[in-house]
Amino acid sequence: MLKFQKATKSSSKLRLALFGPSGSGKTYTALSIATGLGGSIAVIDTERGSASKYADRFQFDVLELPATDIDTYLEGIKAASGYSILIIDSLSHAWQALLEEVDRIAKGRYRGNTWSAWSDGTPKQRSLVNAILGFNGHLIATMRSKTEWTLTKDEKGGNRPERIGLAPEQGKGIEYEFDLVMEMTADHIGHITKDRTGRYQDVVIAKPSAEFGQELLDWLMQDAVVGEQPAPADSNTVASGENAPEPAGAPTKAPAGWSTWDERAHRAFWAQCGKLNISEDTIHAEFGVSSMKEWERSRDDTRLILDTLDYGVNRVAIGVAGIKEALGVAKMVDMLGKYESLDEAKGTIESWITEQSREPERQEALM
Repeated sequence: MLKFQKATKSSSKLRLALFGPSGSGKTYTALSIATGLGGSIAVIDTERGSASKYADRFQFDVLELPATDIDTYLEGIKAASGYSILIIDSLSHAWQALLEEVDRIAKGRYRGNTWSAWSDGTPKQRSLVNAILGFNGHLIATMRSKTEWTLTKDEKGGNRPERIGLAPEQGKGIEYEFDLVMEMTADHIGHITKDRTGRYQDVVIAKPSAEFGQELLDWLMQDAVVGEQPAPADSNTVASGENAPEPAGAPTKAPAGWSTWDERAHRAFWAQCGKLNISEDTIHAEFGVSSMKEWERSRDDTRLILDTLDYGVNRVAIGVAGIKEALGVAKMVDMLGKYESLDEAKGTIESWITEQSREPERQEALM
């Protein structure tokens, strides 16, 4: 029989991503934070022994991968199952190997069509993400950084590339799979760019140490119960309709929507829209509003729509129309409630792409 239980953090395991240029201290920082978390440490090393250079400062076991394809990464993650903490140094090599594999598949099976080849590549990437999320201990992944660009309008109405910052050298949206994302600079300074703890968003940490790892462990061990709720009432005594009383202790619905966001969040929203190279009018139409000031859904809902657009437009290149056809919606806002997560939407899109790639074969068979 299925049974609900109180949600606690003590059973949660940390997922931390560190990204930055070569020499920014990603490996050393990962080992420092892992030491603060406490417990046995395993390191998957694809950086030619860089972790072992710190063997005199930290206690850990290392596995230098003989290859960087995703299947080998999966073997390494499985081999680390008995450790308290796993460091993957670096996750970028898996992405580079996957890109090369997709190119080979495209040339060998799809006449150079990489769009069709991703029907083979995307499931591999998802298997890696699932292994990261499913690891039974804390996990820290390092990634190299790359410059991120967007297209903006110039004074003549044309498009020009504009640098908007750095991003992890991995698949689009990888940062959403982690609790905490830290960008490292050449001066070994960490800037928190994503935070689920509610403590560190936009915090700058000079040379993150084991003490920071201990802070993260303390947060995980607080064991705070999320959303204390009253026991459900007997179904025979529950009132219905407009006059139904609010349950005792029911949480008040927090305000949401565009008007509750600060200016920085507004800029971040339009910056992400800029990466999609979609007009403001199209964004309004897909969100079902005449102006974003009318948008009253949560940031999570907003992020789900944008991430799905990003995946469909930039990752698998099927365009907005293709995304909506794949998801079976008239406009993007209609996906809310139908799809609970980006992975669920991705799965549907991938299945649609696979079917589309097979259609020419079916037509040829009928001729």
